[in-house]
Amino acid sequence: MKQVRGNLLEVRLNGLLQTNDKVALKEITRQLNLENVVGDKVFGSFAENLVFLLEALRKGDRSSSCPVLFILDEFDLFVHHKNQTLLYNLFDVSQSAQTPVTVIGLTCRQDVLELLEKRVKSRFSHRQIYLMNSFDFKQYIMIFKKQLALPAEFPDESFAQKWNTNVQHLSEDKIVQDVLRNLFHYTKDLRSLHLLLMLALSNVTVHHPLITASDLQEASKQYRTDSRANIVHGLSVLEICLMIAMKHLNDVHEGEPFNFQMVYNEFQKFIQRKAHCMYNFEKPVVMKAFEHLIQLELVRPIERPNIRAQREYLLMKLLLDNTQIMDALQVYPNCPVDVKQWAASSLSWL
Repeated sequence: MKQVRGNLLEVRLNGLLQTNDKVALKEITRQLNLENVVGDKVFGSFAENLVFLLEALRKGDRSSSCPVLFILDEFDLFVHHKNQTLLYNLFDVSQSAQTPVTVIGLTCRQDVLELLEKRVKSRFSHRQIYLMNSFDFKQYIMIFKKQLALPAEFPDESFAQKWNTNVQHLSEDKIVQDVLRNLFHYTKDLRSLHLLLMLALSNVTVHHPLITASDLQEASKQYRTDSRANIVHGLSVLEICLMIAMKHLNDVHEGEPFNFQMVYNEFQKFIQRKAHCMYNFEKPVVMKAFEHLIQLELVRPIERPNIRAQREYLLMKLLLDNTQIMDALQVYPNCPVDVKQWAASSLSWL
């Protein structure tokens, strides 16, 4: 890439930053230094802007024009832009006989081709390169040190030397190696390592200038925090009871899908046995709580809802396992004792 950079124009786009085609076009215009060509032109619509860009790319020929390389990071996010207009036109230009244009998409999704519209897919070359991390743990430690090390040109040479010495000691520390080994076996994705280091580095202050093994241990705990289980902490007692009812249904029916009516019946069994500690909510109120769990993505429908199908009988699947529910209940504030006992019981109420 370094060898050919002087002979081509490089345009980098990111799906997290260029959230729609209009923003992406402005960024392409800026990176290709076409603002001076635009001058005082005012484009009334996205279409006019696109036509101008395409005309600019199509002027010239493959022998005299400077090649243009488009690198689309988070490529799968561009697929969700309206009508995939930008992708269609970039692919179309890349296959034309005018200006030499190459489009490279970077993504973690292996099913991204399934998301392309037919007209876009027809202009795609179908060349795919899978890049898998093949480094071992020793190389992973080297990457860890390289990511944390301060460069030689760092302004404060004395601090840089202390910092780099500390990083070297950390890489040899057994506690740190255990933290890194756990993450390495969990995922080799370097973005996960970057996130771990960012969480650890957020503890560095004037009074705590060097990162420590305990910082990395704490960062590892934060990294592994279960986001879905955290959502449970903010649920109402009624919603907690519905989660427990679903847990029991999973146990009894060995993970088979369930519907709202089954959950409601399970909840009613509990209410009848423990009427003194729980208010008997009306069925529409319970349905509203159940729908809130679906919105939070703690429960999801097995199939796309049908207009004619009754909501009470749509098949659902619980997205939390028993351990996650029980762990969340242990730290749930002011959870009634009877509810905890119901959750801990191994069999559904008969």
